[in-house]
Amino acid sequence: MPLINTYFDLMLSHGASDLHLSTGNVPVIRVNGELQKVEAPPLVHEELKEMLYEIADDKKRESFEASGDIDFGYEFGEKSRFRVNFFNQKYGIAAVFRTIPTRVLTIEELGLPGTFQKFARLKKGLVLVTGPTGSGKSTTLAAMIDYANKTRPEHILTIEDPIEFVHQSHQALINHREVGIHTKSFTAALRGALREDPDIILVGEMRDLETITLALEAAATGHLVFGTLHTPSAAKTIDRIIDVFPAQQQNQIRASLSDTLKGVVAQNLFKRIDKKGRVAALEILVVDSPISNLIRESKIHQIQGMIEVGKKKGNVPLDDAIMEHLQAGRIDPDDAFEKSINKQRFLPFLTRVPEPWEL
Repeated sequence: MPLINTYFDLMLSHGASDLHLSTGNVPVIRVNGELQKVEAPPLVHEELKEMLYEIADDKKRESFEASGDIDFGYEFGEKSRFRVNFFNQKYGIAAVFRTIPTRVLTIEELGLPGTFQKFARLKKGLVLVTGPTGSGKSTTLAAMIDYANKTRPEHILTIEDPIEFVHQSHQALINHREVGIHTKSFTAALRGALREDPDIILVGEMRDLETITLALEAAATGHLVFGTLHTPSAAKTIDRIIDVFPAQQQNQIRASLSDTLKGVVAQNLFKRIDKKGRVAALEILVVDSPISNLIRESKIHQIQGMIEVGKKKGNVPLDDAIMEHLQAGRIDPDDAFEKSINKQRFLPFLTRVPEPWEL
């Protein structure tokens, strides 16, 4: 039995989302968004390296030693799966393990609105889930893929680095591909995808110009494409995609994006104060003809206002989602203020007003 299993059991018993093992430091776990030190001596390079190499095959070891870091997925029996990163740092080897639940939570279990089912029923187009690392993007995407899997007799192809949630085929046929194992890159997998008869394509991360280009092409040619970006809001997501391209191509990309983009979900996670755990506040943009026109005409700055007035269409402003959690007593006022867009709206809830906002 690998020695590292002791740490995995510790993670699961504490409900930790992450485990940090770093030469020269004691082990650390992240619980409800906060780091907690484990009562253990600091880790020694050679011992930690030996422990980590127990769960890496020869190919992964060679890749790590050649590049200095590596990502891959690891299954801890039937208990859990982890997204793993090995890396070198000043004092030696280190690793981070992110828990991936073995059971996919449904749209209903996550408490997501019906808009997410509508996204999962689309026949074509691009739907993006955005937010910082660790904000639950993969969980939200998995719920939509799960809904499509149970309701659509179609081919779903996922491309991830590494594979996170594993779906068993139900109504749909699902094939999972992992970058670095089943394909060389996201771009190579997307090129191949168009010859693999998919109806729905999940792109784990739209990292660069070529990946974004191919995702847009797939969405424009009759496929439903889900993807992620590390952007904080719907408007900034659209700006980010356009800005990736050279200036001379941006008008063309605006036109393409205005036709293919169907929805953007921007997530923020908050630590709960009413009980253990975290809760997500979601900004939701449903792209209709007026929004498409704003994208085409390069009036992205007006989209936030359209979200505010388009609530009947399924749009949800981020501040409304945060305010709902705040008024229900689920989150801390300071946390709400920090992550809000219109901070003036949250000032009355603060016990101490930050200096730039003092009246």
